[in-house]
Amino acid sequence: MSAHELLSDTAPAVFRLNGQFLSAAERLARPAGLTAAWWQVLGAVLREPLPVAGIARAMGVTRQSVQRVADLLVERGLAVYEPNPAHRRAKLLAPTGEGRAAVDRITPGHAEFAARLGEALGGEEAFAEVRDALERLSKALDGLEAPGADGTGPTGM
Repeated sequence: MSAHELLSDTAPAVFRLNGQFLSAAERLARPAGLTAAWWQVLGAVLREPLPVAGIARAMGVTRQSVQRVADLLVERGLAVYEPNPAHRRAKLLAPTGEGRAAVDRITPGHAEFAARLGEALGGEEAFAEVRDALERLSKALDGLEAPGADGTGPTGM
């Protein structure tokens, strides 16, 4: 099979996988009063407050989409904006106690789902191999620029 055919087969599989992960995340987050997007943004700042642009880079999404979610989290008391000593205008997003508690409520369901998925994959070693392969794919894509339709610039898939 050629590289062209492999890419043509891989991209739809990854898009489907993304949809499956988002669907599972929605089911796990809903009982805690969160959405998958809210959980993802809160999760990004649990260890340390980050600017919206930093969260977006880590998640591989646009700053604007993270900004919308961050504003909703602040509005609902799940996160706060804090001063950023490195940048006056780019405030840091940090979870509140309520935000941390909401994420904590997801943990039991997340752990149970992870165990079932690991079993379905053939155990933790197989699960780690899948994770490693996905990380290699992501790093390889980070290092490439796909040509645009006119062959001049980066594009999506």
